[in-house]
Amino acid sequence: MAQITEQSVLLALRQVSDPDLHKDIVTLGFIRDLQISGGEVSFRVVLTTPACPVREQLQEEARRVVSEIPGVSSVNVTMDAEVPKGRGIGEKVVVPGVRNIVAVSSGKGGVGKSTVAVNLAVSLALDGARVGLMDADVYGPNVPLMLGAGHVQPEIAGNKLLPVVAHGVRMMSMAILKPGDEPMIVRGPILHGLVRQFLQDVAWGELDYLIVDMPPGTGDVQLSLAQLVPVQGAVIVTTPQEVALSDVRRAIRMFETVAVPVLGIVENMSYFVAPDTGTRYNIFGEGGGQKLADAYGVALLGQVPLGMEVREGGDKGVPVVVSHPESVQARAFRKAAEEVARHVSIEAMKPELKVVMTKA
Repeated sequence: MAQITEQSVLLALRQVSDPDLHKDIVTLGFIRDLQISGGEVSFRVVLTTPACPVREQLQEEARRVVSEIPGVSSVNVTMDAEVPKGRGIGEKVVVPGVRNIVAVSSGKGGVGKSTVAVNLAVSLALDGARVGLMDADVYGPNVPLMLGAGHVQPEIAGNKLLPVVAHGVRMMSMAILKPGDEPMIVRGPILHGLVRQFLQDVAWGELDYLIVDMPPGTGDVQLSLAQLVPVQGAVIVTTPQEVALSDVRRAIRMFETVAVPVLGIVENMSYFVAPDTGTRYNIFGEGGGQKLADAYGVALLGQVPLGMEVREGGDKGVPVVVSHPESVQARAFRKAAEEVARHVSIEAMKPELKVVMTKA
């Protein structure tokens, strides 16, 4: 019987490449805890996100190439994930324990930005990631209502606020610090201070992703966030009609100006399928998100159709990915979350990939 060596196993695994990072899983350091006992081979494949859309494909390919080694009788492949820490920029403050900050923004209001932010965050948590959701929409903080935590008061430990946990997501919002109908009337410098407090005075703990629900537009909060902390990337939410797309163009330019990568676009309210006839209606137009993504060279992360389930979930505090997990809307949100995680990993791995390419 041929002797199986660690070198022969790793050589076989070099045939398996990550389709996004364009390097083999050995070079990328994904293979851990390799053990060989007679003809039995076991190892872990540690991916860059638990929401990896090609997780099963990589597992099957790794099992196949090792099974083809002469003398191998069984292959045990365990899939795992460790989200890489995002880039640091200049003198910006890194939030302790938070590996990646992702801003969810829109050029205008009324496009369902908060709905997208909530369902992306909950989707990532359902995939096994540690997720926080910071409601930075100070003027219209709806996140607590959408998570069913509108009447929950945060606790204080030491000199830090403890985030409220709902549907597996750690959340902080002005709506739970200042409940009621009294409006927030604040100017730019105060907004900057509020953003800083939400980042530094909240005990977020260990997070793979901190999703930040931004106010609409290109104002003070966006600039404050970009100035204070290294934002791994921005997700832009739009609807298909031209009036929304023109505002999104300005949002993309704003993030480019402050050196925040745009991870991609989520087209919300893409279409409506009549439940009685199955007829599809493009109520707000068609193809706008894809055209915008093509024009700016960014990804179209997902297209979420209109549906009563989304509205009902938001009103009841149970996001659609939890209340109706098999609905077409929930599946679209789950897929968009996978795409967001994938692009975050690509951004986070860029320095490591440069090192790998230099050594190659």
